[in-house]
Amino acid sequence: MFSFVGDLVLVIWNLFMQVIVTGSLGYDYIMDFPGRFADRIMPDKIHKLSLSFLVDKLSKQFGGTGANIAYTLKLLGVESLLLACAGEDFAEYKKHLERHGIVTTGITEHQRVTTSSYFVITDQDDNQIGSFYVGAMKYARDLSIAAVADSGNLSDSRNRTPPPHFVVIAPTDPAAMKKYVKECRSHKLSYFYDPAFQIATFTPVELKEGITGAALLIGNDYEISLIEDRLGVSHEELLAMTPVVITTLGAKGSIIETCNEAIHIKPAKPKNTSDPTGAGDAFRAGFLAGYLKAASSRSALERGLSGLTAHELL
Repeated sequence: MFSFVGDLVLVIWNLFMQVIVTGSLGYDYIMDFPGRFADRIMPDKIHKLSLSFLVDKLSKQFGGTGANIAYTLKLLGVESLLLACAGEDFAEYKKHLERHGIVTTGITEHQRVTTSSYFVITDQDDNQIGSFYVGAMKYARDLSIAAVADSGNLSDSRNRTPPPHFVVIAPTDPAAMKKYVKECRSHKLSYFYDPAFQIATFTPVELKEGITGAALLIGNDYEISLIEDRLGVSHEELLAMTPVVITTLGAKGSIIETCNEAIHIKPAKPKNTSDPTGAGDAFRAGFLAGYLKAASSRSALERGLSGLTAHELL
C-alpha cells in the first residue's frame, strides 16, 4: 500500500497533471496448454513447422497494451486519458472501463470493423505463442497527441482539464507510434517509450528517434538486446542515448539503468500463478506511478512490482 504521504502527493499531482496513454485496446482470448511447447517442436524440422495444440482452458478478457496500462494506473491512483481505437463490438469493454472510472473520451469507435483481438496459447512454462488481429487499431494513426495537448482535452469524470504532462507510447499501429514520437518531440512532451513487439517494424533511424527523445525506455531483456542489434550499438552506447533504461528479466526481476547507476530489483513473489498475459503492462503502469510521484528509482521499481500484484488480483 502507498504511504499516507505518497497518497497525498498523488492526489495533489492528479489535480494539475495527467498522463496520456497510447497503445492498443482489445480482447484477449487466452488458452492454456497442459504441456510444454518444447516437447512438441522438433529442432531439425523447424524449417517446416506445422503444429496444433489441444488446449483445455479458454478465457476472454479485456486487454490491449494501452488499456492495461490505463487500468492499472487507475488502480494505483493515477488519472490518465486513454487514446485508442475500438470497433463495433466495443460496448461491453466500454462498460468495463467506465465501471472502473477510466476516461473513455479519448477512445474512437469505428463501425464495420471489430476491436483488436489477441489470441494466445500459454504452456506450463509460461511460454506463449500468439497472434494479433489488428482490427480497429489500424485507425490509431489518425489519432493525435498534439490535438489533445493543444486543446487541453484531458477531462475526466470530474470535468477537470489539466494540461498534459506525460505520454506513454505503448505498442500499437507502427505508423501511429512513429507519429506520436514526432508529436511528443515537437510539443516537448516527456514520454515513456515501449516499442516492444513492434521493434522489428521500425527502421534504425525511426527507432533511434523514438529512443533519443524518450524520458524512459523499457523492454524485456530480449527486446533491449534486439534494439541494440538493430541500432548496431553496445549496451553502454544505448544507455548514453536516453536518460533511463528499464529492463525486465522475468523470473530474475528487473534492472533500471542510467549512465551512472544500475539498480537490480528481485522478482515479486506471486500470490497465485495466473496467466502472465498483461503482467508486463501492469509492471509498466506500476513503475510509471512511482516515477511520476518523483520517487527514487528503487521505489519506482517497487511500485512496478505492486502493479504486478494488482494484476494478479484482477
